[in-house]
Amino acid sequence: MRAPNQPPTALTIAGSDSGGGAGAQADLKTFLACHVHGMSAITAVTVQNSVGVTGFYELPPHAVAEQIESVATDIGVDAAKTGMLASAPIMAAVAETVHRLGISPFVVDPVAASQHGDPLLQPDALDALRDTIVPLATLITPNLGEVRLLTGVDVRTRAEMDDAARALHGLGPKWVLVKGGHLPGGDAVDVLYDGSTFTEFAAPRRDTVHTHGSGDTLAAAITAALARGLDVPAAVELGKRFISGAVAGSFPLGSGLGPVGHFWRVRDWP
Repeated sequence: MRAPNQPPTALTIAGSDSGGGAGAQADLKTFLACHVHGMSAITAVTVQNSVGVTGFYELPPHAVAEQIESVATDIGVDAAKTGMLASAPIMAAVAETVHRLGISPFVVDPVAASQHGDPLLQPDALDALRDTIVPLATLITPNLGEVRLLTGVDVRTRAEMDDAARALHGLGPKWVLVKGGHLPGGDAVDVLYDGSTFTEFAAPRRDTVHTHGSGDTLAAAITAALARGLDVPAAVELGKRFISGAVAGSFPLGSGLGPVGHFWRVRDWP
């Protein structure tokens, strides 16, 4: 039982970003800003800065599973999310542990490549992601490139987002959020689907290239809201509001793409 002053807990199962803008670092910053206690199970260490990813080093699958079990059996997990899972063996270890421990809600951000286009999955991992991780998901949050990798649907219009959502739902998750940020238009529109109903979430598009970590941040904000007890549509609405503020508060960093501003809510630092 949670103590009166104990916040909800959220777990990220993800790779690290040495530049601090994405991955587990982005998730933990987002959890803090959304008033939940963040925990992590690191899957891989990336060599990464604002210009791109030049390498990554996977942890042994048993080490990933042990991290999850360690926090789940002692502290407890009110909600969890995935990010970079790197390889089929790591995915198998994550899927077995999450299923065995009954960790839920479980948000799957099917990270396949960095924002720069650098691959973050081993070649054999896509089938494992589709077959072992996605069916466990309370919610899956792919961008349009990840939709194409998972389903073969090449989304070019708003109507095709519905087709993609149906195809993704057929893989087994309870809910699907297809992110339409890469489509043209004045608003960035995401589509939520539960197998019967489509719900749109729109926000004005921001004219900035500094959006590193935006997908991780959206999924983490949704996970935080689920940890606080909200249902999926309400959590997605809060997540959309959080990422809109973070993109508006993004900033340049280094010589490449800067991150979204995870601390946009707490800018009254003296």
